[in-house]
Amino acid sequence: MGIKSHDAVTFTATDMPAPSSHSFCRGDAVAYTTRSPDKDTDNEDSIGLIPCDDVSGVLVIADGLGGMRLGDLASKQVIDSLLATVTAIENNSDLLREAILNGVEQAHETITSSLNGAASTVAIVQITDNEIRPYHVGDSVILITGQRGKIKYQSTPHSPVGYAVESGLINEADALYHEERHLISNAIGTDPMHIEVGPIITLAKYDTTLVASDGIYDNFQIDEIIEIIRKGDLHTVADNLKTICQERMASVNAETPQKPDDMSFILYRSCGRL
Repeated sequence: MGIKSHDAVTFTATDMPAPSSHSFCRGDAVAYTTRSPDKDTDNEDSIGLIPCDDVSGVLVIADGLGGMRLGDLASKQVIDSLLATVTAIENNSDLLREAILNGVEQAHETITSSLNGAASTVAIVQITDNEIRPYHVGDSVILITGQRGKIKYQSTPHSPVGYAVESGLINEADALYHEERHLISNAIGTDPMHIEVGPIITLAKYDTTLVASDGIYDNFQIDEIIEIIRKGDLHTVADNLKTICQERMASVNAETPQKPDDMSFILYRSCGRL
């Protein structure tokens, strides 16, 4: 029996009370999303866990741009488009890369033609057995770390500040407080849009992959994130990440970064299956 669209797990315009755990690609995944504590409008982030077959699939975080109209619908369209293109390949994981690229491009075409003025970022992880390939548009970020805290991959935000950090002009600690951190230079629904395709990364036992909106990355130093996620029960890890992030959003502390925002993440771990 093939993988169908109803086998996927998606969350749009949702405020989850607690992280949600799922078996995914012979590993474990935990997802969480909620709106910013300082707003009454809908959560503009969307999440997708979309299987292709038993050992391959995609994890997706889409972040509708705040301050622009229809951000929640833009992020939902990204998830819907990827759901359609991934399930259409009918268990053929060899076509998964093409399906992901087609899904993002279809979302871009739909948003620009039907949701005028809306836009969304996206971070996608393609899992194929023991290999991961990252894709992203905008400043939603992907991080892969080993159990001892070694960074195996970290995506670069498509933003002036993100590129400045990548080039060494400013450090990551200073970037968290930069006055132009909110600006991005690439998004689905804006032209020109480009999809950054990362390298294929082979997972080792217990490597942890984090796919997250900037609501996570604006409230932590990167070494703090690594220390939280690198080991321990994955659901407990997710709950700790959620709780600390929400505490920081709710209060100002000069010693820690703080920015209220919609906050979403997916944690994935191979669980020693390799």
